[in-house]
Amino acid sequence: MTFNKFPVFRFVVFSLVFLPVALIFFANCARGGDWVEFRGVGGRGVSATRISPPLGVRWMIRLQEEGRRLDSFNPPVVIGNTIYFGSGDGNFYALDVESGFMRWVFRSGGEINSIPYADDRHVYFGSRDGRLYALSRSDGREMWSFLTNSQINSQVRRYGDYIIFVADADAIYFLSPDGEEQFRINNPGWMNFTFFVDNGVMYFATGPRVLDVGPFDIQRREFLWFIPFHEIDYIWYSVAGIRNDLVFFGTADIRRGTELGFYALNRATGEIVWSVSLDGVFPDPNWGRFEEWDFFWRNIEMLDFMAPTIWRNLVIFTGGDSVARAFDANTGTLRWEKAFDMPIASSSTIAGNRLYFGIYGYGDTPPRLVCLDARTGRLLWYMETEGSLLSSPVIAGRRIIFGTDQSVFYVLEEVL
Repeated sequence: MTFNKFPVFRFVVFSLVFLPVALIFFANCARGGDWVEFRGVGGRGVSATRISPPLGVRWMIRLQEEGRRLDSFNPPVVIGNTIYFGSGDGNFYALDVESGFMRWVFRSGGEINSIPYADDRHVYFGSRDGRLYALSRSDGREMWSFLTNSQINSQVRRYGDYIIFVADADAIYFLSPDGEEQFRINNPGWMNFTFFVDNGVMYFATGPRVLDVGPFDIQRREFLWFIPFHEIDYIWYSVAGIRNDLVFFGTADIRRGTELGFYALNRATGEIVWSVSLDGVFPDPNWGRFEEWDFFWRNIEMLDFMAPTIWRNLVIFTGGDSVARAFDANTGTLRWEKAFDMPIASSSTIAGNRLYFGIYGYGDTPPRLVCLDARTGRLLWYMETEGSLLSSPVIAGRRIIFGTDQSVFYVLEEVL
């Protein structure tokens, strides 16, 4: 939901920014090696394929050398033998998945903090230059672009005959496949606002007022209900995920110390089914108030910050503090938790029964990619990475793919 409750006066990131900030990324295609929808079917963060450690580096590439720490590096789209993704250097890349060979690169007019979408011929993404771009998948030629009134920090999604995306504190746009506006929904203040679409309903969309956010029936062009913000008062709201009749999301607030919330709402009515609120845990003695603030404001640039991972009867949250937590999806009962020596850097992705996410690096402590048993939270494996992960890893076939805040792009492969 990642959306920044940032009605000019207030900053809420709700992966839709309310559900704003958020790479809410990709659902897997019919082919097991593809990953083309933000956080998979239903926004659950689950891969269609299985992959297990040990893993080795297939290849890695540094995209820029100036040493600037990135705040976002959203997940790629993987189709066949090509990876498509945008970067904070303003470039959109198409790389060969086997070798890292650059098939083509396209230069936009601003940093790219958008999760792309690809269909048979085109790949679509937004830029902080305010444009939505449609490029040829084969050679990177610009087929068309659409100018908005603001930056685009959201996922891009095609649903039926609509290309859907969000511009900060501007509008949710619905374009035709050739780039003509069909209609729009007002976005009076949310930033870094992303979403997903399930069975013709957009979770979530913005209404005429800042606090009017809820599921939107695309064909009927009407809201089904609105989130009860009077009961859920936070600065950040994650992108949502769905299981059966429940909608899940996480929340965070730094105003009174790090406060975290975990919610399940009734999908039909919007009523709160269960919720858990707690104080964030930061075990490193050198991790003070300043570090908490820096960590929080850095995280809200990530479109999938605190996004739920929904697997079997569990909903798992990573990010926000140093603890991974798994709740019973129906009741909110804590099933397991796993604490780390440093804050968690990303939301998670599951392949088989393995849970993968990043751990933040700080001082002499290196960042890591870790793997837990999704059933118990037991640590199974980890590897040090050059930079902290900036999104949940994409798992496509036998490969794990992610970018870091040191502008390093990794492709790992299962060691057989």
